[in-house]
Amino acid sequence: MTDAHLNQVLDEQACWTRLANAEFGRLAYHLADEVHIAPVNYAVREGSIFFRTAEGSKLLGVVMNEDVAFEIDHIVDDEEVAWSVVARGKARILEGDAARQADHLRLRPWVDNHRYNVVAIAVDEITGREYHLARPWRHILPQERG
Repeated sequence: MTDAHLNQVLDEQACWTRLANAEFGRLAYHLADEVHIAPVNYAVREGSIFFRTAEGSKLLGVVMNEDVAFEIDHIVDDEEVAWSVVARGKARILEGDAARQADHLRLRPWVDNHRYNVVAIAVDEITGREYHLARPWRHILPQERG
């Protein structure tokens, strides 16, 4: 197998399609002198990623430093293919009508209803890769019993 077959670069449209078809990702943000990563459910519209958050470190992080990264990934059912999409951009807290527009997105909190702050990431860069997995250790995993 060639290296090109093992690691395929996804074009921008394929990256956006995968982002639009998923709803759970990871937000990477700065807070003070540290980089944090947090899981969030999200929605996509017109070149931006939207999520809701409560008061706390994510909200403080995007207020203090708008530069963020966002990542989703997936292992395809046959477990021999995986892909990842990473978006980088600027995050901002939406207010007023802009925040209310989020009510029209597929964006509802998964864990509690106290996530009133809507954050939009204006994506500047999006990249993705698809990998064909070798996983040579699989033969040593215990067999499932039926």
